[in-house]
Amino acid sequence: MDEKNITPQELKSALKEDIDLLVEKTAEAINKAQPGRIINDSEESVRDASAEFRKRLYQKALDLLQNKQLQEDFSPSAQ
Repeated sequence: MDEKNITPQELKSALKEDIDLLVEKTAEAINKAQPGRIINDSEESVRDASAEFRKRLYQKALDLLQNKQLQEDFSPSAQ
């Protein structure tokens, strides 16, 4: 793999806290839902948490990629 590319492991490591937050918000929304209304009561909260996670995922992926490319382009040892 090209050293300028990000790896799934790097991205997963960068998202650890965000993944935990998504799981917490999902569990909270489902647990707060009334019996028989789980989907109706939790769907919007879970969708909002997922949308926020998706934004953070994409931003962190872009940041990792940019940082790798900048390090490569401006490395003092680069010829």
